[in-house]
Amino acid sequence: MCQLLGMNCNTPTDICFSFEGFRTRGGLTDVHRDGWGIAFFEGPGCRVFLDVEPSAHSPVAGLVHNYPIRSQNVIAHIRKATQGRIALENTHPFQRELWGRYWIFAHNGNLKDFAPASDGSFTPVGDTDSERAFCHILQVLRGRFGDGMPPRDALFAALAELAAGIARHGEFNFLLSSGDCLFAHCGSKLCYVVRQAPFAVAHLKDQDVSIDFSEVTNPDDRVAVIATLPLTDNEEWTTLVPGTLTLFHDGLPVRSESTGT
Repeated sequence: MCQLLGMNCNTPTDICFSFEGFRTRGGLTDVHRDGWGIAFFEGPGCRVFLDVEPSAHSPVAGLVHNYPIRSQNVIAHIRKATQGRIALENTHPFQRELWGRYWIFAHNGNLKDFAPASDGSFTPVGDTDSERAFCHILQVLRGRFGDGMPPRDALFAALAELAAGIARHGEFNFLLSSGDCLFAHCGSKLCYVVRQAPFAVAHLKDQDVSIDFSEVTNPDDRVAVIATLPLTDNEEWTTLVPGTLTLFHDGLPVRSESTGT
């Protein structure tokens, strides 16, 4: 299976520390060597880096680690292929435009017999179940809400309904963002940690690397890091309940509801 990493903050923040631990799981400390990707929102724009090489050895991942891009919403993914060949077009996260905004999506799991009808508005480029799910979600959202972005509560309710339906086809953990908040659906395994004052030292599980966040943050900073498995061994990570959709905004989980799966 793949692994997910997300970050949601109340102020633009870099993800270098968490990404360093995460990227080693792509072929060094774990088996996710079938490609990787990361997306950073910056205002209405979005930087997306993809590579089919294992993230632990990818020069592109090295560049991202050494380039402290600051963002309020980040989604990353390391792939262990279940459906679709190892190719750039099958590498997460996926990007599409809806309502004049970029949407970013990454999935961990395996959806069986999932072939939703398409009206051609959002068409997969690759051949993964993940991209089909993303295109289906956006198609339904546009069909339901028309040409305008709905209020956040209405969007949350629609995503919870969609997640419940798609999850009937198999494991469906995903991260989704359009840049102003981050939606996380836990189908089986997902957790998070909130870093805020008083900041402390964090130590990576996958490398002997530590950082004292009190030295690199401001007192008002707040950061939520979401991952398939905890990235540090000295912080208290909260495990999300399987079958729940959680909304993160300004570095906090502000809403979580069961999707009935």
